[in-house]
Amino acid sequence: MGENVHADEDSPTGAGTKLWRLLREIVLVLFFGLLLSVLIRTFVAQVFSIPSGSMENTLQIGDRVVVQKIAGFDRGDVVVFSDHAHWLSDQPQAPERGTVGKALEFIGVLPDTGTNHLIKRVMGLPGDTVECCNTEGKLTINGEPIDEAEYLYATPEAGMVAPADVPFKVVVPEGRLFVMGDHRNASRDSRCYLSDLSNTGYTGETAFVPIENVVGTAWAIMFPFENGRFFSTPDAFAHVPDPPPAPDRAVIEPEGVGC
Repeated sequence: MGENVHADEDSPTGAGTKLWRLLREIVLVLFFGLLLSVLIRTFVAQVFSIPSGSMENTLQIGDRVVVQKIAGFDRGDVVVFSDHAHWLSDQPQAPERGTVGKALEFIGVLPDTGTNHLIKRVMGLPGDTVECCNTEGKLTINGEPIDEAEYLYATPEAGMVAPADVPFKVVVPEGRLFVMGDHRNASRDSRCYLSDLSNTGYTGETAFVPIENVVGTAWAIMFPFENGRFFSTPDAFAHVPDPPPAPDRAVIEPEGVGC
């Protein structure tokens, strides 16, 4: 009868088999590691790099921000959203990465430096009336004054910037958001597009960000370490009353207002 022949691991054949098994295990570990990284980036969290000063001093240029995609968002939260109306056409752009950098960015190893995302603070949900400013110089949401001292840009010399330089009143339409940067003097946000024409809608439609364009909510600054912090919804928004049903079309007053 025939006998089974076992290769000695010290023989060339045995050593080759052992090396093949090791390489196969390494490839499998790398494959599933990359797959897990892509899944996390797609469905759980993603890192973005901040290219401009529109959210100072909450966010500094060069900060790496972790954006979570699981939980929802509320008024006052900082969100990342895809550019729905070419807001970024006149904004500073991060240097474009090469092929390897883009690949590492895709799997989540490097932060996203793409030119089609913005980060701003949600100031109005569908149905909200956002107005600036009351007799005390505060922005109001559904009639509730908002103390923005917790996050508005300020310097020791000049103090805190104004909530807005030009008075406005808007009612946010269904399925949209009204967003503003924390450094109001350096942010082109919803205020700046209230008089823009639209090829498919009404004047000012592009000022309101579609909810479906929101990627996620800022969760933490992961780098540089000295800027590290976790984000939470500011207390100033806790007492904003619920809005009435949102209109299909935004209400914008006065006509032709901008930032």
